[in-house]
Amino acid sequence: MKANLALVLSSLIVGLPFVAVAKSPIKKPPPKPIKEEPAVEAAPNFKALGIKKPYKLVYKQDFDGNEAKVKDGFWFTNPDNWRVPAVRGPSFMEFVTKGHNYKYKVRSPYIIGLVKEVEVKDFVLEAELQQTGKEYGHRDMCVFYGFQDRSHFYYTHIASVTDNHAHNCFIVNDKPRTKISHETTKGHKWGAKDWHQVRVVREHASGKIEIYVNDMKKPIMRATDKTFDWGLIGFGTFDDTGRVRKVRLYAPESRKAKAGDPFVEGRKK
Repeated sequence: MKANLALVLSSLIVGLPFVAVAKSPIKKPPPKPIKEEPAVEAAPNFKALGIKKPYKLVYKQDFDGNEAKVKDGFWFTNPDNWRVPAVRGPSFMEFVTKGHNYKYKVRSPYIIGLVKEVEVKDFVLEAELQQTGKEYGHRDMCVFYGFQDRSHFYYTHIASVTDNHAHNCFIVNDKPRTKISHETTKGHKWGAKDWHQVRVVREHASGKIEIYVNDMKKPIMRATDKTFDWGLIGFGTFDDTGRVRKVRLYAPESRKAKAGDPFVEGRKK
């Protein structure tokens, strides 16, 4: 300010025109970008599910990355039927071929993908499922749990209509599947290209099995059975097509699964 005033006075004295010189603005460094912390996923409300002991996340699968690497974490009845396509948005794994070349002595779902690495007894399993087949009565997707071997396991069949062989909880105990659910609905509308949130709650001591789809406050199926304790979990269908993504498995404890492909016998010609 003083420098400009002196310049004005000097100009007036000598009779020269005054020309103001603008100062160059001081350039401020650009603000540093704010680092966004990754969102913390909300675990289920275990208390609302009647669970008193502490549960933790024991397995997580988002199907990101190399297809071969992802598939290496599963046992499949028909490995060639499964793929992990490159997509925009959340990744998923899908079974793409209706029909199968798998046979076994105990009638039960044919297309199965089991998580290799972990076994659980009490657990809460969450995932998103999409059925990609045409509409018909037994249009389905399945969730497997308590899987001991190919002749001993539980599964839940979520289908368009319910009967003694569809849209229920079943046990396979060295004989064809048997319905064990004592409560279910008339069926589930899979729709077209819709993703459905699925939750399975299992408590061995009481035998409790509860199945939730989309509405996480009210189960669509209930069953009670104590036959199998520790076992593998997985996904699939009787003989349809579908997709699975965002798998989360919570349990009070877990253990490393036994080595060995349980489906070898069924793939023999």
